[in-house]
Amino acid sequence: MLPHLLLALVVPAVQLDSAVTHARLRSAAAPGSATAVHAVRASGAVSIDGRLDEPAWSGAIPIAGLTQRVPREGAEPSESTEIRVLFDDDAIYVGARMYDRAPDSVAAVLARRDRAVSADRFVLFLDSYHDRRSGFFFGINAAGTLYDGTLYNDEWNDSTWDGVWEGRVARDSLGWTAEMRIPYSQLRFQRQDVYVWGVNFEREIARRNEQDYLVFRPTNGSGFVSRFVDLVGIERVTPRPRIEVMPYVTAKAEFLGHDAADPFITGARARPGAGLDAKVGIGGNLTLDGTVNPDFGQVEVDPAVVNLTDVETFFPEKRPFFIEGANIFNFGSGGANDFWGFNWPGADFLYSRRIGRAPQGTLPTADFSSEPAGTHILGAAKLSGKAGTWSLGALNALTNSEFADLALGLARWRTEVEPLTWYGVYRAQKELAQGRYGFGVIGTGTARRFDEDSLPRQLSRTAFGLGADGWVTFDRAGTWVLTAWAGASRVAGTAARMTDLQRGSVHYFQRPDAGYLGVESNATSLTGWAGRMTLNKQKGDWLFNAAVGAIDPGYEVNDLGFQIWADQVNAHVMVGRRWTRPSRLFQSAQLNLATFRSWDFGGDLTSVGYFLMGMFDLRNFSHWQWTLEYDPESLNARRTRGGPLTLNPPGLDWSMTFTSDPRRKWIAGLAVQGDEFARDRQHSWSIAPTLEWHPSSRALVQFGPRLDKLHTTAQYVDTFDDPAATQTYGHRYLFADLQELQLSASVRLNWIFTPRLSLELYAQPLLSSGQYRSYKELAQPRTYDFLAAGPAQVAPDDDSRLVVAPATPGLTQLQFDNPNFSLASLRGNAVLRWEYRPGSTIFFVWTQNRSDTITDGAFRLGDGVDRLFSAASDNVFLVKVSYWWRP
Repeated sequence: MLPHLLLALVVPAVQLDSAVTHARLRSAAAPGSATAVHAVRASGAVSIDGRLDEPAWSGAIPIAGLTQRVPREGAEPSESTEIRVLFDDDAIYVGARMYDRAPDSVAAVLARRDRAVSADRFVLFLDSYHDRRSGFFFGINAAGTLYDGTLYNDEWNDSTWDGVWEGRVARDSLGWTAEMRIPYSQLRFQRQDVYVWGVNFEREIARRNEQDYLVFRPTNGSGFVSRFVDLVGIERVTPRPRIEVMPYVTAKAEFLGHDAADPFITGARARPGAGLDAKVGIGGNLTLDGTVNPDFGQVEVDPAVVNLTDVETFFPEKRPFFIEGANIFNFGSGGANDFWGFNWPGADFLYSRRIGRAPQGTLPTADFSSEPAGTHILGAAKLSGKAGTWSLGALNALTNSEFADLALGLARWRTEVEPLTWYGVYRAQKELAQGRYGFGVIGTGTARRFDEDSLPRQLSRTAFGLGADGWVTFDRAGTWVLTAWAGASRVAGTAARMTDLQRGSVHYFQRPDAGYLGVESNATSLTGWAGRMTLNKQKGDWLFNAAVGAIDPGYEVNDLGFQIWADQVNAHVMVGRRWTRPSRLFQSAQLNLATFRSWDFGGDLTSVGYFLMGMFDLRNFSHWQWTLEYDPESLNARRTRGGPLTLNPPGLDWSMTFTSDPRRKWIAGLAVQGDEFARDRQHSWSIAPTLEWHPSSRALVQFGPRLDKLHTTAQYVDTFDDPAATQTYGHRYLFADLQELQLSASVRLNWIFTPRLSLELYAQPLLSSGQYRSYKELAQPRTYDFLAAGPAQVAPDDDSRLVVAPATPGLTQLQFDNPNFSLASLRGNAVLRWEYRPGSTIFFVWTQNRSDTITDGAFRLGDGVDRLFSAASDNVFLVKVSYWWRP
């Protein structure tokens, strides 16, 4: 580890020509002597073409003396770099000369914007607020692909923000050059006569896997933005008002699979659309983003998922309006650079995919129905930015009421399936002592207006959340950080809705052996609280992380947030050791050891485990990671889906992942995982190889098949009321052995014609089957004991249902829906994207979805493929044209 940071020296101005040699650049840089980078006002116009041949560049002060971070931390770079910074009244300009003694070896690989590829790259980092905690980054690779995003929490980054700026590159006999123009309108800063910002630069040399920085974070240290040097010299600038407007128009054609008698879906329909996005700067600190009738047709489709649990599947946000600037709404994770959670369910206040989700209302019985795929967003507005040391964010959205058309015989009618809904999120956070301390608050709200009597029984009328978070750094070096948060929630609605909520999979208030719980059938509201505290050591070779948290049984934030469980107290302790100095075999390595526990609010131990993880990078730049976890016996509060506790037998979980050298034309990967419970022969495993091929600098082919196999001896089937079942509190809990086999793949084909024109294709075929056998009933609570039921037979009055004889003589037969399944699914889309001018884009999109499900349960590859390609398909074709305009 270096005893101190290596800072770059701002060297005297020199002429930017081919006479500058590597030796001269290296001798001009005296690491550790620089305190600032000087920007110079441009003496003339600068044309962004990648060539630093304008006279203005000759008057700029060159910056050299970068330092290696990878692979040889603290060493001199293998190649020299020279950087210049200019400014005028509208923008800041950066010109970089990347010298290379083997210019033919410069890796120039085209990719769509922000897509990571193994290529030579130059990156500018700016802390324009000069708060030493946040900022922006702007990068360009040797082929001209642009990269940008935001910096937050000192060393985290988010690449989802796309600014409107220009960057070009050029290659010559000395290496390559990059030229950038970043308008002030894309930055956030406080208006002053003289500006002082934080700045850093990075150069990446792909063939050596080398990263060089002006100032870097040691691999066993913490903090990135806080290490930046000052950018000085920018003064007397008068930026134009920050106003951006982006109208768009769409044309959509849908060709949908349908029944010939369906009166609503006749096979084809066309839909035009239009909308508007806008950004308005409020002062120099805040930005108001607004959207009217937003369209997200260019977003990649979600993969198909077979979910047999009682836990909702989480899908990441992909819609541009919601992901840009989303980090300002992050809650509970400030200050520290690492957070662990072993069986900690978490509870996020904001899950933006709730806004515009699929309609939630249950459809009544009908022969045919037609409802929107998503709820229409009438409008949304987002205010974000900084006011002094305060970070501020506010998001409001209004979604329309949605209706389904139904037909039963000759009758036709409409029913409301989603009410008019308002969503609001408000966030404020203050940082003190250059980020050593911080505290913040967040508030969320959801309110619905119902037009029909059925929906108030299914959805809450209002939902509110309130939270406070903060952190404390115990030492000036920033080694030990304590982070904590606490939150409260309240939802309100009809008594029927609150009863369903209490009995739902998040809460299970009806558990018969949980004396501290109970369903209140007359309640019209539900309240709860949650909190967590984490202690993290984030510097040095030795690591430490410990946390304790609790979620009250009544805590509920799913109207706008994401929460899978309540009623849990959780704690863990983790210690780790990392080796950051390269050896003959390893580039770096890390080993972590942890133990964790969870309890419900009744004091029952619901999970316990011991966890060991190792990861290492070899000198050939391949990456390896493995985990091993032993889980002793504990109790399970969820297996019976609201019934009594059962036993978790002891078991062993393991996993291993591998990725080969990312610099190669062929990149291979492998992920395998499994678990084993010897007592009942329950086990599962999965294997997921990946292969990525770069046939040229413009193309990428990626294929990732995955095979999953599961055998469980206690798969939940159904619950039946029976007063005679006294051992299990008047209910009978039916389980079965489940044999599940799933074969899927992720297929990508990308062709990048230019940095602004790309074609991307994505497809996900999926074959999945589940066969239920050996039906059984839970013998008694707090055990893993079952009584074998009779063989399943088709119900005499309904061939879609099964019936089994009782495990206990004298009890009634059990009848239930046939749970066996065999699914064949294919989802995919093709997106042609052309940025015909900065910020203005045309999308051509084709999306296809087809699926077929039968209650066979057997996995037959040939039959599944036949059903997949014979299934009716839904095809959607979209053209979207947007135009970015700045007055």
